[in-house]
Amino acid sequence: MEELFKVLGDQNRLRILSLLMHQELCVCEIEEILQISQSNASRHLTKLKYAGIISCSKKAQWAYYRLEPEFISSRALLYQYLQEQMKNQSICREDAKNLQAFNENQESCKTLA
Repeated sequence: MEELFKVLGDQNRLRILSLLMHQELCVCEIEEILQISQSNASRHLTKLKYAGIISCSKKAQWAYYRLEPEFISSRALLYQYLQEQMKNQSICREDAKNLQAFNENQESCKTLA
């Protein structure tokens, strides 16, 4: 439990988690939407993955991240709490708007590369 809360105790990781609550994303999409470096995004994704919060799958040369279903089901109350709190965070609302604009512009790893 201590490790889980350490991982969740970082604003960038919470922002990534908030995005992944909306949809599966590639690391390059996350860095573009959050305006963070690739190394920074990868470092945070690794910590979230190691904690069992997210999982990853490869599609061609890209790695796509999503919330781990086991995390959601085994920690349903925590997940629900995080969803509710992120709705109230201005930075998460702004990130959601950036994600929507990103999707509307039909951007993807292929267009960012």
